[in-house]
Amino acid sequence: MKARTLKPVLFRTERLAGRTLAANDAGGWAFLDDAELGALASGRVPACSALARRLEPLHFFRDSMDLEAAGNDIRSLSSCLFQGASLHILVLTLRCNLACVYCRASCGGKKGEDMERSTARLAVDAALSSVSPSVTLEFQGGEALLNWPVLADAADYALRANRRAGKDLALTVVTNLGLMDAKKAGFLVSRGVSVCTSLDGPADLHDANRRRLGGSSHAPAARWLEEFRRRTGGGGRKDSLPSALMTTTRLSLGREKEIVDEYRRLGLGGIFLRPLSPIGYAGSVWNEIGYSPDDFGDFYEAALDHILRVNHSGEVFVERNAALLARKVLLREDPNYLDLRSPCGAAAGQLAYNWDGEVYTCDEGRMVGARGDKLFSVGRLGSLTPASAAASPASRLCAAASCLENQPACFRCAYKPWCGVCPVHNYETQGSPWGDIVSGSWCAVQKRIFSAVFRRLARPADRKILESWVRPGGRGGA
Repeated sequence: MKARTLKPVLFRTERLAGRTLAANDAGGWAFLDDAELGALASGRVPACSALARRLEPLHFFRDSMDLEAAGNDIRSLSSCLFQGASLHILVLTLRCNLACVYCRASCGGKKGEDMERSTARLAVDAALSSVSPSVTLEFQGGEALLNWPVLADAADYALRANRRAGKDLALTVVTNLGLMDAKKAGFLVSRGVSVCTSLDGPADLHDANRRRLGGSSHAPAARWLEEFRRRTGGGGRKDSLPSALMTTTRLSLGREKEIVDEYRRLGLGGIFLRPLSPIGYAGSVWNEIGYSPDDFGDFYEAALDHILRVNHSGEVFVERNAALLARKVLLREDPNYLDLRSPCGAAAGQLAYNWDGEVYTCDEGRMVGARGDKLFSVGRLGSLTPASAAASPASRLCAAASCLENQPACFRCAYKPWCGVCPVHNYETQGSPWGDIVSGSWCAVQKRIFSAVFRRLARPADRKILESWVRPGGRGGA
């Protein structure tokens, strides 16, 4: 009797590390040698074979698929699409005390470009009316501390208003820490406002990227990062623990180890290696501070290898970009990372409230609006509701342009189950929210990151580290 063979579902492939990565829409993936790939592609996998036993739990076969389990995994990978906007960004001012080489905000603005108290309260009310059970209010600028009275009032108002709304509420402020003092720090810790700053590496690199007239911008950032760690570690509110983000410029290339070690020196526990985005002002000076996707890919891989060596030596230090991907890939969970969702997080995952009451699909869309282009505006505070924001032309445009099934190149990509595109990035670099994905820099950068993570997942010792960054027992692939 002829042995029964199993027919595959649609799957996509990527050649990596001498083998082929195969992946399907339910998030199942496996590394296959040439013989295994040939058997799967031709529908000649014997039902009783070791390959069948390996791939069946990963939803690779039509004949024996557990439809309920596959559906649950697909839903889990996109769970944030079912709960509404959770991140709400309040741009308290366009003024800033720094002149960063890549600044995407309209810094150096006028006193009149500050959010008023009444506008901030309207933004808080709008955020708490979201259907999402979890809401994060993020105060930023410019430099958010330049409008401290409104920040403090909005934080207290949000905590009071949430007694009625009943949301899982988180408050955070994005600040360069140059204007921080003991009184402000005490207020933030007592209200549980988490603090996020920028830290691009050692002092010389940070100060070259984030210029401060008459002094160092690195010194206050390092000082207050340590102070917030001391305050929160000594019995303060744990949700006030500080964090930092780095932005990679041309000056960062080749300094991977120094940058990572600066984060380790400050006890930050991890780093998010972010590429520079050519949006707004950064795009206009790209020839001075930018680089190619391959330049960033080489930088990222060198930094990730150093971080993995640190972990193999016994110190826990996380690369947060890789950890986000590992959570999606290994656990088939949505970490609510707005840049890698399909459709993207614009309007569906976040809204940005400008200082003047104009509301945008996202912070990047707000930056386009700063030039007078309101393509990504969803309306104004006072008349906006969650339903009208979701139904606005800008929201529908972003959803259609970032749905990977609408992008032919993305639909054929092995990384599709975990990836996403940014319509604002496409619009800024290519003149269209859809863009030409294949020739654009967004795709090239994301592919380098995905490839770097998957190659290390193919190494048992490195995979163990990546699993430890999310939780033991990853089940996404084989």
